[in-house]
Amino acid sequence: MTDTANTGTTQRRTALVTGGGSGIGRAIALRMAADGFATAVLDLNKEAAEAVAQEARKKGHEAMALGGVDVSDRAQVDAAVQEVRIAYGPVLVLVNNAGKTGFKEFLNITDDAWDTILAVNLSGPFYLCQATIPHMIEAGWGRIVNISSSSAHSGQQYMTHYVASKSGLIGLTKSLALEFGPKGITVNTIPPGFVDTPMLRGSEQRGLLGHSVEDIAKVTPVRRAGRPEDIAAACSFLVSEEAGYVTGQVIGVNGGRNT
Repeated sequence: MTDTANTGTTQRRTALVTGGGSGIGRAIALRMAADGFATAVLDLNKEAAEAVAQEARKKGHEAMALGGVDVSDRAQVDAAVQEVRIAYGPVLVLVNNAGKTGFKEFLNITDDAWDTILAVNLSGPFYLCQATIPHMIEAGWGRIVNISSSSAHSGQQYMTHYVASKSGLIGLTKSLALEFGPKGITVNTIPPGFVDTPMLRGSEQRGLLGHSVEDIAKVTPVRRAGRPEDIAAACSFLVSEEAGYVTGQVIGVNGGRNT
């Protein structure tokens, strides 16, 4: 077993990060590995997942890739969690970061678009929590962090399906925290706000932000866009031993854009 300073124990603990192949998920996966967790990087993109796992291993950390996994497919989720358990042991830290965005006028949102967004952003975390919480109950210790969105605070036009899914994720977080707190499991959510990721830059290029990333950063209270590492730092605390009295909380990391 390796020394895991983050958790104050010499027993290796395993972290699973979904959507870990790029952006916020990549930063979280690398931070989990650096903090001493054996880290499983799960992503729909096989090459991206393997690249992040390799990046962590090159730094001397323990990491594996779970590529080609669709979190909206329960069978794939269950198989991936079992693969991690065989390789590293029970999953005691889960970060539900995988997500899908969408921009569409409300009256033009199709049933398929609605179902797809909710399947990835809400059903996916539901499947992953059901697959991993038994590991945590068995260990008497667990940490779950759900990456939601600051749009769940404020709402966002043309993103009704996305905002609804992320709002549901906050509700899932609060309910699980109440149910599983007595089992030694904490469940919190981080709603990022305006983080400079490939997804944000893609929205900028499509003219969906109204202004450039740099222009919006100028009117953000801290006068910059967020970095994926900002979210990873907050996540690092929430999965630590020191955060054992923090559960059911919405920890905004948004530069003061939402308070």
